[in-house]
Amino acid sequence: MEDQNIFVGQEFPDVKAFRGAIKEVAIAQHFELRIVKSDLIRYIAKCASEGCPWRIRAIKLPNAPTFTIRSLEGTHTCGKNAHHQASVDWIVNFIEERLRDNINYKPKDILHDIYKQYGITIPYKQAWRAKERGLQAIYGSSEEGYCLLPAYCEQIKKTNPESHAEVFTAGSDSRFQRFFISFYSSLHGFLNGCLPVICLGGIQLKSKYLGTLLSATSFDADGGVFPLAFGVVDEENDDSWMWFLLELRKALEMSTENIPPFTFLSDGQKSIADAVDSKFSSSSHAICMQYLSESISKEFKNSRLVQLLWKAAYSTSTTGFKEIMAEFNEVSSDAAMWLQQYPPSRWALIHFDGTRYGHFSSNINEFNKWILEARELPIIQVIKRIHCKLIEEFELRRSRSITWSSTLAPSAEKHIMEGRTRASTYKALRSDEVEFEVISAERSDIVNLGTRSCSCRDWQLYRIPCSHAVAAIVSCKKDVYAYTEKYFTAASYRESYSKEVHPIPDKLEWSRTRLVRPPKFRRPPGRPEKKRLCVEDLNREKHTVHCSKCNQIGHYKTTCKTEVDHGAVPISFST
Repeated sequence: MEDQNIFVGQEFPDVKAFRGAIKEVAIAQHFELRIVKSDLIRYIAKCASEGCPWRIRAIKLPNAPTFTIRSLEGTHTCGKNAHHQASVDWIVNFIEERLRDNINYKPKDILHDIYKQYGITIPYKQAWRAKERGLQAIYGSSEEGYCLLPAYCEQIKKTNPESHAEVFTAGSDSRFQRFFISFYSSLHGFLNGCLPVICLGGIQLKSKYLGTLLSATSFDADGGVFPLAFGVVDEENDDSWMWFLLELRKALEMSTENIPPFTFLSDGQKSIADAVDSKFSSSSHAICMQYLSESISKEFKNSRLVQLLWKAAYSTSTTGFKEIMAEFNEVSSDAAMWLQQYPPSRWALIHFDGTRYGHFSSNINEFNKWILEARELPIIQVIKRIHCKLIEEFELRRSRSITWSSTLAPSAEKHIMEGRTRASTYKALRSDEVEFEVISAERSDIVNLGTRSCSCRDWQLYRIPCSHAVAAIVSCKKDVYAYTEKYFTAASYRESYSKEVHPIPDKLEWSRTRLVRPPKFRRPPGRPEKKRLCVEDLNREKHTVHCSKCNQIGHYKTTCKTEVDHGAVPISFST
């Protein structure tokens, strides 16, 4: 950029274009501008360095907005200076297109790109401010985002009839408190095609007024994430989860007369557990094993504990579960005590009352990826991202499933095919009309076609016939698919995505029904701190470091500077 030049007679469309160009030149050639005169008809500036003769004069042509350079005097005798021409506005102009392409364009990347192109270094905080202002210029302000919510809800219900969309406010000044939305296409697809499993979770937003996105998702017949409902709350607490599940129940009641029992999966926090017990009392609630294993790994940093935890979760007998937990206790009694806060009835297969259909972990993290990059945007933009993603995914999955020729969805079909392969080496002995003994090289299992169960417990776990069940079903010339839950069929998959998610008009066509103000609580101004201290951290008793070499406190053995004579014999004195 240093060889970027301007010359006498050069023309620019208007004064704004000229000012931008001269600033680009000053930044590229590393000199400071001192403006002598600048208005709509003329521009005079010189180099800010003392004694440097460089000077420029430009004027507006008559009867046209065009600006032209009339004179350019002297050459720079100054050295390269750290300048102040790279203002926040200039940086915003520099990064605008990059921000449109990548919301996650980080301040450190801005610093790198400006240095690479112009050879100058700007403060990190200035890059951070420029990104904030750039996002606002492209996507609107956070305040406008809250103001548009009621109109957005009206448009959703108008273009997607029977959808559930509401904004809730608090106080006489109509401050935003909560927002809930569930599209009719999602409600229909969940009730008519998905597994009766609901995953609950939340993700923190990072816009000016923060807040938390709460979501409810399910699994389609092929195991894919199926968004059911989502909402934004000003604060995640007991009341917000109770409200969210109440709204979810209302939305489901709009689409079905009888709500069946579900299996809920979450991180096990008490707020969610209480809300599920209150609003879906006939349903079961399990803890996400991914969350539980990550928590115990973080707390105790022992991979063996994680392996034993998963092994215990999959255990199919009471005896086996006790043996694994005994070994778990031997590895770490502290970890075993820590795990007591999560009852086995919430995570272990042998003690769980409900059915997980083979899903031990929630898919909330997969859904959160949809909006991970948009968390810094105004609330209306976050919701639009989810809306657009729903339109895209429903269309993609609907068109993809048309080509399927199998009875089951691909993942379930693969499970059956693998079962058939293993079953070909088994021997099935019929005991009565429904019970079989299936003998393999390693073991013998009892299969009951009437109760759809096998002593290996895989059939009960996945609700898809295991290899032993396949051997029994094939031996009596019955259809294996007839013994597979309808939730895994290709027909159920297609029904999940049978209703379209319709787009909504541009906001220029929206009519603003009522005013919603942003919450009173907002993120502190300026660049956020890298690390935040919790109240618990401040009150926590500090750990005392002890040296095993010299028995002193305040340092470790590896940093101990005390010389200890191990060959010396202790001397005792007596009076």
